[in-house]
Amino acid sequence: MQGDTDVRNNPAESRYELATEKGIAFSAYQRRDDILVFTHTIVPKALEGQGIGTRLVAGALADVRAQGLRIVSRCPFVSAYLQRHPEDRDLLAESSPA
Repeated sequence: MQGDTDVRNNPAESRYELATEKGIAFSAYQRRDDILVFTHTIVPKALEGQGIGTRLVAGALADVRAQGLRIVSRCPFVSAYLQRHPEDRDLLAESSPA
């Protein structure tokens, strides 16, 4: 997906970020060894409905895959993304996105 390279991991804040002129969208996580537990995703109101959240999660999961990590989703947005993108479900450390 175009623009995924704009997604940056910010380990100091435990979140993936996508900066735009209208604000920063982010997806927060907690790291547990080789698993990232995604807890919530925030997209500024000015950016809603523009695919920013989807770009953010796609970029985050690409980075997770590149690092050889797994995920647990406790974030409704990440879980919904995984329902629409079954090709990324192999990253789940659990059997279903919850």
